[in-house]
Amino acid sequence: MTVTKMSWRPTYRSSKFRNVYGKVANREHCFDGIPITKNVHDNHFCAVNSKFLAVVTESAGGGSFIVVPISQYGRLDSHQPKVCGHQGNVLDIKWNPFFENIIASCSEDTSVRVWEIPDSGLRRNMTEAVMELYGHSRRVGLIEWHPTTSGILFSAGYDYKILIWNLEIGEPVKMIDCHTDVILSMSFNTDGSLLATSCKDKKLRVIEPRSGRVLQQASCKNHRVNRVVFLGNMKRLLTTGVSRWNTRQIALWDQEDLAMPIVEEDIDGLSGLLFPFYDADTHMLYLAGKGDGNIRYFEITTEKPYVQYLTEFRSPAPQKGLGVMPKHGLDVAACEVFRFYKLVTLKGLIEPISMIVPRRSDTYQEDIYPMTAGIEPALSAGEWLSGINRDPVLMSLKDGYHKPNQLVFKAPVKEKKSVVVNGIDLLENVPPRTENELLRMFFRQQDELRRLKDELTSKDVRIRQLELELNNLKNVSPNNV
Repeated sequence: MTVTKMSWRPTYRSSKFRNVYGKVANREHCFDGIPITKNVHDNHFCAVNSKFLAVVTESAGGGSFIVVPISQYGRLDSHQPKVCGHQGNVLDIKWNPFFENIIASCSEDTSVRVWEIPDSGLRRNMTEAVMELYGHSRRVGLIEWHPTTSGILFSAGYDYKILIWNLEIGEPVKMIDCHTDVILSMSFNTDGSLLATSCKDKKLRVIEPRSGRVLQQASCKNHRVNRVVFLGNMKRLLTTGVSRWNTRQIALWDQEDLAMPIVEEDIDGLSGLLFPFYDADTHMLYLAGKGDGNIRYFEITTEKPYVQYLTEFRSPAPQKGLGVMPKHGLDVAACEVFRFYKLVTLKGLIEPISMIVPRRSDTYQEDIYPMTAGIEPALSAGEWLSGINRDPVLMSLKDGYHKPNQLVFKAPVKEKKSVVVNGIDLLENVPPRTENELLRMFFRQQDELRRLKDELTSKDVRIRQLELELNNLKNVSPNNV
């Protein structure tokens, strides 16, 4: 199978998205004065929905992130309240797609935590999570919510394992243990029946998550794959990575045959990671470089050349990460089809960048706003775990933002003393979870050490007594016996 090389020559193929342009918000509509984390972990450190913006921040004595209402732009108070319950750096945060007040975070402290943010935002520091989830033996680098199911959360740790959490019971119900190195990214297909992963072991995998079975696997020996995304219902995957010549590269794959990429192309010689973002409604792919200010965009087609270059948004300010607004939070009156929230670390600034389709008409543009995935789950956790698959529940953007669903997120109250998955107790080697637990463990170990020392001292005394008695017996003459 030959690999198709993409052409960057200008084409005049008819496309409604050929003239899409990026528009940066005015400075007064940016979020300023945010101590954005300096952590070098390759994540976005930012999560957005139609109600809140969350950003991982620098903090002493553990990990924290701020949460502000999306309308509260401008310069933030230096004493802005934080979510600060983790004992280690926060490495990833993700909003629940169906409960807009629920956000999950994962950390170097080996835990995953679920938080409930008040409608009005934070008035004081939040230290108590709704749920604390322990099962990984090393730090947790990635989390992803299931795209169609309420209460299912995936976490990937530096123990090379992916845990599937059923939040209705607060336990992991499955462990995917097929990776031999750190998992770099996870992506679901449209109905969440398949999971694609990229890994530091240079392998690209398509996994059936409920069984943990690897359906397809590619060994990328000639290039390193960093990120992978499913391209909607096209049965295609797109990866970003680095070629054998150390150039940034993208590749298109058939999800049912990973023997060779369908298309691959070198992008440039810069060193920063390429973050891919795919919009299944418009079939547009955005590539944002970490450490530079460029966002290239393409249109994905089912015919050659498959990946059609459109144009590029340029900015002199380098981006550390990017949050993405869900579709129901966009301004349809302005023909906005995508919105990024760009982290500019040096300035402590979050810049909204809107992708606009230029149209003269003020009426609703149905051709660029098809029915899209809404905020109602298609399945319960139990239904999905039993093997049922359903496509997302769709909604129209014609009448603007729809009212949030009436579901209530409920966390289980029972506390498990052990977590057994696939016959393995995941908590057996987990480090202490809190400072109090660490202190209790320290004092228990001190008591045990003191007991062993006393026991050893007692045995030493007994040994000396026996030695003295033995010497006395040796020194006694036979006449005195």
